[in-house]
Formats: sequence, C-alpha cells, structure tokens
Amino acid sequence: MKKFTIPCSFGDKTAPFDVYIGNPKKGHHPLQHQATWLSKERGGSIPPEVMESFGKLLDLAEKHRVSFEELCVYALNEANKQKGVDDKK
Repeated sequence: MKKFTIPCSFGDKTAPFDVYIGNPKKGHHPLQHQATWLSKERGGSIPPEVMESFGKLLDLAEKHRVSFEELCVYALNEANKQKGVDDKK
C-alpha cells in the first residue's frame, strides 16, 4: 500500500489529504471508498481530475499487467520531474 498526498476541496478551501493506494477489487475505482468517506465524514471531495488520473493509471496497470501501486509511484515521480523542468524555465 502506498500513501499519496493530494489537494482536496473542503468548501471554498483546498487542503492536502492523504490517500492510500492498494490493488482495488475488479470493477472498483482505486479511490472510491476514500472519496465516499471524505465526503460523508469530512465534507470534502477529491478533484475530478485526480479521480480520473488514478482511474486511467489503474486501466493501464491492468492492461499491461504491472503493479498498480508501482505505476502510481512511477507516474508521480515523472510528473514531479516534469514540473521541476517547467519550474526552471
């Protein structure tokens, strides 16, 4: 299981929130239960683009038969590298 900190919406504010990524059951979104809990218990929401990104990563992991957790780590590292390149311009 891997921990990721993502920006979530709480009314008109955004705050970091930790989510945990494992291998979800077939047919379930990897953040489905955490998004439901966040909404019901904390009044927050995971941004749609984050939900979509994790869904796409799960589809890729299943298609290529690789670890979903490791693919998420790889994708985040690559995004951070790209951001670092863009920040230097």
